[in-house]
Amino acid sequence: MRLVIARCSVDYAGRLTAHLPSAPRLILVKADGSVSIHADDRAYKPLNWMSPPCTLKEGSGDEANIWTVINKAGEKLIITMEEVLHDSSHELGTDPGLIKDGVEAHLQELLADRIETLGEGYTLIRREYMTAIGPVDILCRDASGATVAVEIKRRGEIDGVEQLTRYLELLNRDPHLAPVRGVFAAQEIKPQAKVLATDRGMDCVVLDYNALRGIEDDKLRLF
Repeated sequence: MRLVIARCSVDYAGRLTAHLPSAPRLILVKADGSVSIHADDRAYKPLNWMSPPCTLKEGSGDEANIWTVINKAGEKLIITMEEVLHDSSHELGTDPGLIKDGVEAHLQELLADRIETLGEGYTLIRREYMTAIGPVDILCRDASGATVAVEIKRRGEIDGVEQLTRYLELLNRDPHLAPVRGVFAAQEIKPQAKVLATDRGMDCVVLDYNALRGIEDDKLRLF
């Protein structure tokens, strides 16, 4: 991973145009080719980014201060460096990935085995469907054949909705899967998370752990 802190301006040219005026920012260049631009006031969410596959070309000569990032769709992220304050590279190696707690892992297993509890006609594609940014808990199809990505949490909070949002953004770029809609499933879903998920077109499902285990009636509440 390469970390660059620089005073820079950023221009995006693609389906629309966007401009970030000059300011000190953090630029992350990851081994998977992704490039993201961060400020100091937005938690983990970047101001702008380019997801892989994409290429980064650093300028030369009179344009040595210009970085151009291009993805396979021809969209461009143009970064104009005014002053580089820090530039370092670090080898992080292979990440072992997020290890879910026992309840979340078991919920995933149970729901995959009984995928029809999400709705009549649902069929499983696979558990732990791998993407460039991590595994989707469950990928399935609904009765109409549309692709559905399911994110499972023990407690559903806003960060889980954000995680599912990132997965959906990536999956919907795959013409073999798109359109992909999301289901946010948890034993408990916080009101703020429910509002955000609904606003983003996701379904929210409250999971009954005991019911999935067959201890009680099999009930899911779909909001």
